Parts: sequence; C-alpha cells; structure tokens
Amino acid sequence: MGGWALKPGDRQAEILLCVERDGEVSVPDLAARFEVSAETIRRDLAHLAATGALQKVHGGARRVRLHVESSFEERISEQAAEKAIIAQKLRGLVSPGDTCFIDTGTTTLVCAQAIADVPELTVITNSLHIARLMGAGQGRVFLLGGNFAADNDETVGPIALAQIAQFRADYAVIGAAALDLEAGPMDANFEEAAIARAMCAHASKIIVVAGSAKYGKRALHRVCRLEDVDTIVSDKAPGEAFQAALDTAKVKLI
Repeated sequence: MGGWALKPGDRQAEILLCVERDGEVSVPDLAARFEVSAETIRRDLAHLAATGALQKVHGGARRVRLHVESSFEERISEQAAEKAIIAQKLRGLVSPGDTCFIDTGTTTLVCAQAIADVPELTVITNSLHIARLMGAGQGRVFLLGGNFAADNDETVGPIALAQIAQFRADYAVIGAAALDLEAGPMDANFEEAAIARAMCAHASKIIVVAGSAKYGKRALHRVCRLEDVDTIVSDKAPGEAFQAALDTAKVKLI
C-alpha cells in the first residue's frame, strides 16, 4: 500500500515493524516502500527516535540496542555532577521520620549521602555501601540478607526478596539503567531488577532517581510500568515526546 494512503501514525507503525524485522533500514528504501518523500521519512524517523522506539543513524535507523552497564567502580565516577544535582533534589523530598527502601546503585549511593543526616529516617537497603553510610547517620538501617554479590557489594536473591516483603515503606528510591518511554524504568541486571521490583511493590510511592542520559534507553529487565512511578528525579528535563509520556502517565518530574 502506498504511503499516500497511510496516516503518519500508521506509516510509523509500519516503519517500526520493518526495523524490528530487518534490524536496520535506510531512508531511500523506506521512501520507495511507502511512496513518500525522503524528507517525510526523515520526519517519521525523527519522531520515532524521540520516543525511544528506534535509533537514528546516518541515512536511516536501526533497532534500539539494549543498554549494558559497566562495573560499579567505573560507574561511580561517571556523571558525578548530574548525580549530585539529583541527590540534592531528592533531599528536598525526604522528611524526618520517613521510611524508605533504597536499592543498590551509584546514583542511589550519592542520594544516600545527601539524606544521611535526616533525623529518625529508617532505610531498608540491599547495598552494603548505603548501609554503612546511613548507619553513621541519625536514623535506623535494615540491611537485607541474601546472596552476596561482591561486584556491587549487595545482597540479592530469594532471601533478600522475602525480607523485603516484611516491610512497608513510605517510598522506594530506586535507580535505573534505562528509562524507556513505553516500558518505564529498566535494569540491566536480572537480580537487581527483582530487588527493585519488590521494593516498589511494598512502598506507598515509587521515586526513580536517574540521570537524563537514561532517557529513551532500554535495558533487558523491566522494573515497573511508567504509570506506576510517582516521581522521577533527574538532572534535567527530557524532550517533548518523553515529557508528554510522563504527563500521560501522571509522573511528576523534579
């Protein structure tokens, strides 16, 4: 069917099917397939790229590649300024006497540093780094047991998941390897995603702390739906398409 007979949304849906099937497509091939101009296809690809549905490349587009994280030690020094901004913003959301889950991550670790002096704060975490840090503060810390993962100094697995279910927190503060417009916050590690998912299930509110570099990326494991998130704390606002998705999902961005 010629492109003249397709509405832009329908044509873009067809383009996505081509990308998913072939992995990579070119502007000339798409223009010929849908019988529209190359400029029309470029606009379609720009729109789809803005939503995170595909990745634009020179002369065409390709399937979005899943985000894979580097080691904890490597990530701790990355985007330090952005993480500091996020931590200070989160500090404004935390009140004395609150109870919160905090999962393992470099951004959540910086956030923990920012809230360590909040009086009577109760923190439940699977991160040894965060437990040590918060333990020196003014509140209480519960360190989850379970399988010890030395690379991230964390506990994971069924024992940790069972212990999470014994708590009910005001909110869960979770990091994210990726923030997908459709899938929501995602993690690159299966066991860490399971921990974050359990924390979200046993908290009244979900707060995702993630740098703007995570917008539009995808990782292998979904943590929760975008509409389940109450607040995203980031260093700066996303593009129009992502902001529209947040508005539709009624997610507050700070």
